[in-house]
Amino acid sequence: MGDFLLKGLTLRGLEVFETLAHTGSVATTADRLGMSAPAVSQQLRNLSLALGVDLIDHSRRPMVLTPAGRLFLPRAQAALSALRAGQRGLSMLDLSELSALSLGVIEDFENEVTPHLATDLAEAMTQCAFRLVTGASHALHAQIARRELDIAICAAGSPDPSGTLTHPLIDDPYVLAVPKGTDVSGGLNALGGLTFLRRDPDQVMGQQIDRYITTAGLHLPHRFQMDSNQSISALVAGGTGWTITTPLSLIRAGRFASAIDAHPLPGPAMARRIVLYATGDWTGPIPDRIAERARELIEDHFAAPARARMPWLGDQFRPHPGPSDAQFQAEN
Repeated sequence: MGDFLLKGLTLRGLEVFETLAHTGSVATTADRLGMSAPAVSQQLRNLSLALGVDLIDHSRRPMVLTPAGRLFLPRAQAALSALRAGQRGLSMLDLSELSALSLGVIEDFENEVTPHLATDLAEAMTQCAFRLVTGASHALHAQIARRELDIAICAAGSPDPSGTLTHPLIDDPYVLAVPKGTDVSGGLNALGGLTFLRRDPDQVMGQQIDRYITTAGLHLPHRFQMDSNQSISALVAGGTGWTITTPLSLIRAGRFASAIDAHPLPGPAMARRIVLYATGDWTGPIPDRIAERARELIEDHFAAPARARMPWLGDQFRPHPGPSDAQFQAEN
């Protein structure tokens, strides 16, 4: 990768700095970026020399940014965002020879991810008959299994739709959502004054949550059952009940979010995995490219805002690295 702006200021150095700012650890940064620890340290030294300031306070554990590092971090992130957008745009260009594509996307992404993804694909596939549908994950599973869709972005099923290849996008961990100010120190059994708000059992989320409740030995009345995320969010925010949901769903709560407190789910961790399914005859680079763009959009619109609101999520809620990420790391 060529130098730019200043001698020693490289894309890899910016990536190392950005990652270390989040991890506070050379070893963790090296593991995440597929590098050796000495290589990470060398990149940091080169970057500090290029800028003429120390960016990391190495005397602290975990490591923290110096005042200069805190000032430089948002600029580094902005530069990386622009560079990744350019790289992403280049990777999406070579789709003009496609003749047809049928894509299904989970309803969760209808307002944020899907419009951007559809625009990118429409611009890249100038000669393609493009069909886009949105729906619940279980409906998309059935459609791709019947070959009514070529590609589907949705929650992973159990089992996966037959004859499909899976590209993981992000694990969406389940969390406890209660009216703002509710004391949850006594666990789920102490929430008896509130009604449990169930998901539609046809939904992947509803099935996973029901299994969790059964495993936990909880006996909760079937008073409310609904398939609308916004309705559930409104009832929690209004003080009617509590629910088990995910960060992705909470970010979609919109105006209700400020009246909802989120906490780690008691007991063993559980998550729904958001994936891209492609039918067996779509084994080339196109599903990889679409998955890469989806991961970027999920990070921008859901994962980053959720981690800012719920810092305890940490690395539980980050997009999976795709093949292109691994290749890029190996080349740098």
